[in-house]
Amino acid sequence: MKLKRLISAAVSFLVMLHPLLAQNKTPEFYSLAESPPMGWNSWDCYGPTVTEKEVKANTDYMAEKLKSFGWQYIVVDIRWYVENTKAQGYNQTDPVYCMDEYGRLIPATNKFPSSAENNGFKPLADYIHKKGLKFGIHLMRGIPVEAVKRNTPVKGTKHSAKDIYSEELQCKWLRDMYTVDASKPGAQEYYNSLFELYASWEVDYVKIDNLSRPYHQKEIELIRNAIDNCGRPMVLSTSPGATPLENAEHVKRHANLWRICDDFWDNWRYMAPMFELCKHWAPYSGPGHWPDADMLPLGRISIRGERGEERMTGFTTDEQFTLINLWAIFRSPLMFGGDLPSNDDFTLSLITNKDILKVNQSSSNNRELKNENGLIVWTADIPNSKDRYVAFFNSNDKESEAISVKMKELDLNDNAIATDLWSKEKETVKNGKFTKKIAPHASAIFRLSQNL
Repeated sequence: MKLKRLISAAVSFLVMLHPLLAQNKTPEFYSLAESPPMGWNSWDCYGPTVTEKEVKANTDYMAEKLKSFGWQYIVVDIRWYVENTKAQGYNQTDPVYCMDEYGRLIPATNKFPSSAENNGFKPLADYIHKKGLKFGIHLMRGIPVEAVKRNTPVKGTKHSAKDIYSEELQCKWLRDMYTVDASKPGAQEYYNSLFELYASWEVDYVKIDNLSRPYHQKEIELIRNAIDNCGRPMVLSTSPGATPLENAEHVKRHANLWRICDDFWDNWRYMAPMFELCKHWAPYSGPGHWPDADMLPLGRISIRGERGEERMTGFTTDEQFTLINLWAIFRSPLMFGGDLPSNDDFTLSLITNKDILKVNQSSSNNRELKNENGLIVWTADIPNSKDRYVAFFNSNDKESEAISVKMKELDLNDNAIATDLWSKEKETVKNGKFTKKIAPHASAIFRLSQNL
């Protein structure tokens, strides 16, 4: 009897422990983004109006010039399902939605001709996959308002759109969708039907908008369940920010990447807050789960965009280096926002520096080391090496200033060799201190190696 009681107690303990063990298990979807995803997104240059022809042109460029450097995702951003949307603000007066009989949005054939005859995005995905790249789409959280008006059925259930929607927390800036109420029967099945459709299109990546502010925990869980059960691996990116820091543990257990800021544009006033945001979010980065500092508004942007007129990026040369250096050492996902075929040689050089991309893709223990009145030092470890990466940023507006780091702060001996990751120039560090003069809004990034 005593043995039976012991066995019974042990079983009860294991049953109690099971949820904790499951919670600590590494999610399988982490394997889809062991390093920060790198790709192109149509938003910064085409807003909601990108066409199939433009997507293919950017695909061709990436396949030819960027794939060998690790760039791989082609992402069609917002409102691909509206026939008459417009740039510089959405058409919310008389939008013409494209939708199937189950209330699921489908591509507008006037913008994506290959989607005709119920093909969806499968032909475009095939084109991208044949180039050795991966395909992604943007979605809005929820169920279409138009589906609720039509009361479309939820596929495979006795429920319909009116059974699962809520007008609470409807997106304020785009009124296409209602909330899906996770407590309602049919809610999970609706999301399941969406990802069943996307899996049939062979989608590899989904960016889902209006999830982060406020933080829609229940709907994120519906989405995670639907992806996990759709039969196709898909990277999940939640957007936009700022994701609340208090939800960091939840979001990292449900998404591969999540936005830490609102839309990021090509002006220093958007750049200035990123240093502090990156500092706070760095501890939550790791294989499979990446805080996302948003897209790179570089090259030719706003061709039919949402912020300003058509232009080459408004960032100065120094600011462009600072953007790339911070995103690299913070290990943000890298999503290029400009029109790739329009790149000049300088823009191409910014995104094909193998040493900088290596910082982004494979460094570890990335962190802000110090911030002394806007003079900022970041560092990171290098796998299988005692070397360190170190980056200097002058976030101030007016004067060039000297930024220093002591070798003991990097766990290095006093003498080292500093290699500039952009110029490839080397210099000897003596007396245990490395100092560089950095212009306002500028930066520099180095690999420091022990000089034995």
